[in-house]
Amino acid sequence: MIKVFIVEDSILMQKVISDILSTDPEISVVGKARLGKEALEEIPKISPDVVTLDVKLPDISGIDVLEELMEKFPTRVVMLSAYTQQDAPLTLRALELGALDFIPKPSGEISLDLYNFRDEIIKKIKLISKINIEKILKISRKEELEKDLKIKKIVIIGASTGGPKAISEIIAHLSSPQEATFLIIQHMPSGFTKSFAQRLSWISAFKIKEAEDKDILKKNAGYVAPSGFHMVIEKVDNLYRIRLDETKLVNYVRPSVDMTMKSVADVFDGEIIGVILTGMGKDGLEGAKAIKRKNGKIIVQDESTSVVYGMPKAIVENNLADFVLPLSEIPKKLEEYLKSNG
Repeated sequence: MIKVFIVEDSILMQKVISDILSTDPEISVVGKARLGKEALEEIPKISPDVVTLDVKLPDISGIDVLEELMEKFPTRVVMLSAYTQQDAPLTLRALELGALDFIPKPSGEISLDLYNFRDEIIKKIKLISKINIEKILKISRKEELEKDLKIKKIVIIGASTGGPKAISEIIAHLSSPQEATFLIIQHMPSGFTKSFAQRLSWISAFKIKEAEDKDILKKNAGYVAPSGFHMVIEKVDNLYRIRLDETKLVNYVRPSVDMTMKSVADVFDGEIIGVILTGMGKDGLEGAKAIKRKNGKIIVQDESTSVVYGMPKAIVENNLADFVLPLSEIPKKLEEYLKSNG
């Protein structure tokens, strides 16, 4: 018996898909969900053989569901959506993330004529149920190691007072794809960094998340240091990994920009770019020194656009800044560094 879980925001379409699949004695519909978050909770509990996943869901997109599912609970997934016929980039993205096939809704989100494609749908479900997901994962991991994990540049952005707005301004104006990894350290009270990372990801051209212990760095991605932890980078088996550190405060703060910058300077073999933005104190000064010793670049926000000219001033006074720029000009300068060969 092939167990199928249906993720579809329309109750009517849930019934249509379920009715089609149930006509075959070898297929059993073992669960349904309207919401992406509900699907992510239920699928690991039920362990279906195949998941049919709609791209358009009320809470989070099917693409986001697919990405998290393949990362945390790899499953055979078939995308089923009106969008997949018309949106080639979305189709390719889903395939990149691990979807095995597509079943287009022929007449839009509510496609009662899906019944006309019963044989094709059942045939695809049966074929996909036999695919060795472990083999697919091995291929995907190998490709990932060859592509996403070969990082040539790391950008470290540090800020304190006035930083959330300044960081958002920079991130919103960066293009994708980027060959670089972005490490973001914002002095912020406990509980706020996850929401901050989510907001940055919404406005960014690439994915940004709150860093987790042992996260492996990928290019074209950003990681926000969580409140209460220093974000330290380590090199393990030729990969760069995050270690969250609860040791003593540095410069009266945790996370500390200095801690991240110095750890990157210690282990990273590629180009390092430090960006010091508005904030009190001098966090980032020792880190900037370490980056300069590795022939890295330092960009500093100027006084006129800084809410508090403390952290940037410390860099300028120690003659460590390659450029001192208004906030609006920093994204352009960053792009120049990132697109250059060194």
